[in-house]
Amino acid sequence: MRRIAEVTLGVIGAVFYLISLFFGFIRIWAENNKGYIQDIMLNNPEEFPLTPAEVDVVENIFNIDLARGGTLLIILPIVAIILGIIAMVLIKGNKQPVAAGIIFIATGVLYVILTVGGGILSGILYLIAGILCLARKPKQQLEN
Repeated sequence: MRRIAEVTLGVIGAVFYLISLFFGFIRIWAENNKGYIQDIMLNNPEEFPLTPAEVDVVENIFNIDLARGGTLLIILPIVAIILGIIAMVLIKGNKQPVAAGIIFIATGVLYVILTVGGGILSGILYLIAGILCLARKPKQQLEN
């Protein structure tokens, strides 16, 4: 049995996790370069018409640390991508679709919970791939 749908959903989910990884790197860069960002906002009034108080508000938005900054946004997508690759290898050739389905479902659900809903789209894709892995049964050959 070919598992094209599951692999496709897994690859698309992994791409969304890569996008999340990119945002994690941007978050860490922004945390490490607050002075540079503040200078750009204050010294370019035509592009950023903000007062110093408004710049402080923007800086405080970046200081919200619900997910331990960008570090968690880097570690979690890497783990999710690795687990997705493992699940896709298990699907290949219809070797162990149940194990792959459990990995997909656990990864998708845990990622959404740990990021407080931040990776809902990629989590849904992994969840659907996991359900498909568990629900689709191979066709049985009738013996004569």
